[in-house]
Order: sequence, then C-alpha cells, then structure tokens
Amino acid sequence: MKKLFVILIAVTTSMSAFSQKKDVVDIAIGSADHTTLVAAVKAADLVATLKGTGPFTVFAPTNDAFDRLPEGTVETLLKPENKAQLSKILTYHVVSGNIDAAGVLAAIKNGKGSAVLKTVSGGMLTASSKMIRLN
Repeated sequence: MKKLFVILIAVTTSMSAFSQKKDVVDIAIGSADHTTLVAAVKAADLVATLKGTGPFTVFAPTNDAFDRLPEGTVETLLKPENKAQLSKILTYHVVSGNIDAAGVLAAIKNGKGSAVLKTVSGGMLTASSKMIRLN
C-alpha cells in the first residue's frame, strides 16, 4: 500500500557535507511524489510563506492522495479564483515547529493513541498510528 502522506520538515541545520540547507519547499520540489503539492503551493502563492520564518512541518499529500480526490477537484482548486480556498486547505496541512516522524509518534503514544496538532490555518489535525485525520 502506498503512503498517502509523508511529513516534510523545514530543516534548519545542514543536510549534507556541503552545508546545503533546504526548507520545506525545496524538499517538496525535490520529490517526484509531490509535484501536485508543489503546483498547488505555487497556485496558492504560499512559496514565500513556507520559505519564511519557520520551521514548519507539512503533512504533505502525495500525488497519489491528490489522484484519489473526485475528478476535477485539483483542477478547480488550482484556478486563480479559488486561491483563498486552496490556501486554506494547504495551510490545514502545516504545523508550526520542527516535528519529525519520531516526534509525531511520541505525541501519539503520549496521547494514548492520538495527538492533536494546531495547524497554521487555525484548524486541528488529529494524528494516530493508523491515520491522520483533518478535523
């Protein structure tokens, strides 16, 4: 079974021997599984925001996740007149802070099976070891 979501983390320390630093946008751009997400972030004009003061953790839908949406959903959301709605949806997948997978799993364990995280859009994201649900 393919994973529908992966966690992308804004990295504030060097990622290689060349001291190259990558932010969450750079990481997504470098991922073949996140081309639809990158297009959506660009359409919502969120590149500068996600490259800004962070760090941010993105619960990043893969291309496969976008493909499972009803036909025409992505195309409709990418239209300029739907920019505000797209931005709200995308920021519902972003949490302030640098939370890696181990941190999410620890929060789930401490929460007795689930962890609730506040998103930058103001919503609540519930993570469990079986799924991540947006409330």
